[in-house]
Amino acid sequence: MTIGSRIAWDDTVLPFQLDRSDIRGRIARLDGVLDRVLEQHDYPPAIEALVAEMTLLTALIGQTIKLRWKLSLQVRGDGPARLIATDYYAPGEDGTPARIRAYASFDENRPLDGDPFKLIGKGYFAILIDQGGGTAPYQGITPIAGDSLGQCAETYFAQSEQLPTRFELSFGHSTGQDHSGWRAGGIMLQSMPKAAPAIAAEKGEEAPRLLTADDILEGEEGENWQRANILLDTVGELELVGPSVQPTELLVRLFNEEIPRVFDSQPVEFGCTCSEDKVRQSLSIYSARDIGHMTTDAGTVTADCQFCGAHYVFDPRTLGFEAEEVPGDKS
Repeated sequence: MTIGSRIAWDDTVLPFQLDRSDIRGRIARLDGVLDRVLEQHDYPPAIEALVAEMTLLTALIGQTIKLRWKLSLQVRGDGPARLIATDYYAPGEDGTPARIRAYASFDENRPLDGDPFKLIGKGYFAILIDQGGGTAPYQGITPIAGDSLGQCAETYFAQSEQLPTRFELSFGHSTGQDHSGWRAGGIMLQSMPKAAPAIAAEKGEEAPRLLTADDILEGEEGENWQRANILLDTVGELELVGPSVQPTELLVRLFNEEIPRVFDSQPVEFGCTCSEDKVRQSLSIYSARDIGHMTTDAGTVTADCQFCGAHYVFDPRTLGFEAEEVPGDKS
C-alpha cells in the first residue's frame, strides 16, 4: 500500500452522529500506535495483519464505551494463530491520550501464509470491560464468525448486546517516500434501537443461530440502517487510511444527506502498564519452594512482558510471600 506522510488526524478517534438516521459512529486513524505495537515483536506478515486489525477495532470500540479503566479484546482459536489480545486504557484526564497495547501468540511450527483470518480456525471472540477497583469485570463471548475480525465484532454486538454494528476497516504497511510504516483507518457505525426485540430460535434448529442487524431492526430504524450501510459501502481503502482525505471531509462525502455531526476527537498512543512492582505482586502468592522452581541456573527469576517486551530480573530471595528483606536489592 502506498500512502504518504503523517497528518494531524493520525492516532486519533473522531466520534460522530448521523442525526437523520439516529446512528452514532467513530472514525479512527492509526499510524505511530501501530508501529509501536508491532515493532515490539518480529511477527510473520499474516500475524502482523491480524494484530493491526485487532488494534484498529480496539481503538474504535474503546471510544464508544464510558470507560473508567480498561477494555480488552481477545480472539482465541485452534489454528496457527492461537491468540490475539489487545488492551485499551481510558484517558486519565480529559484531553490526554487513551493507551493501546496488543500482542499475538502463534504456532511457529504450522504454516502461516494465506488468508490471515483463516489462521485463527474455530474459537471465540471476547470483549472484557474492567472499570477498576470495587467493580466486577464484565465479559462477553461469541463464536468466531464471518470472514474477518471486523465481522466477528459485528456478530458480538448483535448477539451479546443486540446493537446493530458495522465496521469498515483498511490497514497495511505504507511505502511512501516521506513515511514508511503501518497505517490503518476505519469507520464504525452503530444503531441505537429504542427497544431490542427478543429473538426466538427457528423451529428445527439444534441451537439458536447468531443474530444479525436484520434480526434486530425493523421499520424506520431498519430503513435508516440500510441506507447508512449502502453509503458506507462506497468508501475506498485509501479514503479510510488517508492522508489525502481528512475524517471530517470523508464524513461529508459519505453521509452528507444524513446530517453528520462531529464531537471532540480522542488521541490514542501506545502504552503498557507493566512494571517491576506489578510483577512482584503477581509472584507474591508463591512460596519460596515455588519461587525456587522458577529460578534460572544463573540464580535469578526473570519475566518478560508479552505486550511491550520489557525484561525483568529478580533476586529470588525478594519474591513470594516468604520473601526475605535484602538490603540494597537492585533487582
